[in-house]
Amino acid sequence: MDNPNLTFRPMRRFKQQATAEECRAILQSAQRGFLAVHGEGGYPYALPINFAYHEDKVWFHCAMEGHKLDAIRTHDKVCFTVLNEGFRNEGEWWNNFTSVICFGRLRVVDDDQLKDKMLRVIGNKYFPEGYDIEHDIEKNAPRALILEMSIEHMTGKKVREK
Repeated sequence: MDNPNLTFRPMRRFKQQATAEECRAILQSAQRGFLAVHGEGGYPYALPINFAYHEDKVWFHCAMEGHKLDAIRTHDKVCFTVLNEGFRNEGEWWNNFTSVICFGRLRVVDDDQLKDKMLRVIGNKYFPEGYDIEHDIEKNAPRALILEMSIEHMTGKKVREK
C-alpha cells in the first residue's frame, strides 16, 4: 500500500497513530467519507461520498460528468478521509474517534466486468436486504462510472476531542 518511492510526512502525534489493521477495519465499516480533489481555479474540492473498501482499494460510483470527474481527469491525486462512529465514555462530554486519511490516485474503471463487480460491492453495502441489485445495475450501469482509488499512503489517528 505505501509506495516506497513517495515521501509523506510522518504523523506528528505518533502516539495517537492507529495501526494499519485498525485503519482497514474503519474503511470497511464507515458509511461515508470525504473525497478531496484538486478543483477548478486551484481551489480544493471536497465532497461527502459513499464508497466501498475492497481488495485494498477504495471504490466510488459517480455520474458520467461533473466537477469531481473533471477534476480527477485533470489531476488524479486525491485524498480520502473517513471517521469511525466514535464513542463517548459515561460522564465525559468529549468524543473519542479514529480518523483515517488515504492519499492516492483515482482512475475511471474502463473494464465493464470490473465496473459491474464493484457496483455490486457498493450495492451490497448500501442497499437494503432483498433489494434487486441486478435489476438496478442493468437499468443504471450505463449511466454510471466506477472510480478506483489506489492508496499510496494511509494513516489513522485516534482522537480525544478534549
